[in-house]
Amino acid sequence: MVGLMGAGKSSIGRRLATRLNLPFVDADTEIEAAAGCTIAEFFERHGEAEFRDGERRVIARLLEDEPKVLATGGGAFMDAETRAAIAQAGISVWLRADLDTLVRRTARRTDRPLLNNGDPTNTLESLMETRHPVYAQADIVVDSNDGPPDETVERVVEALAAFTDRTEASPGQ
Repeated sequence: MVGLMGAGKSSIGRRLATRLNLPFVDADTEIEAAAGCTIAEFFERHGEAEFRDGERRVIARLLEDEPKVLATGGGAFMDAETRAAIAQAGISVWLRADLDTLVRRTARRTDRPLLNNGDPTNTLESLMETRHPVYAQADIVVDSNDGPPDETVERVVEALAAFTDRTEASPGQ
């Protein structure tokens, strides 16, 4: 699962994993366990560049294990190595949400380092401009809106089925 913070990667990912009878792993939780501190603390102590390096290593390790639903951090897919690792080991699903939805969903959380400085709406808008073209490289795009989460999960399941049917019909892609 890839997408901006607030798109529902963890929430939808958990439900999707249950639906597919797979384990669910949140990369941010795994990164915090490996670092021994929260992501916000890591950002403050070491900066974003070092965080992204650790994130890349943790996600690569997680992709080596058995199949799972993996929710990545909002910036993880921006890294070319991480995108390549995801492409080789799995199917990437971009949960796309509009700006209003992202603002509403992230407003109640204070653990998002990139939103703690300045106007969160402007920050999210800027992130959308830079990240959406990269997220668009995902195998599947599913809109994540304010409807019931199970409806989004159903759209992901349908998109996964269509994607696997396409890739099985045309081997070598």
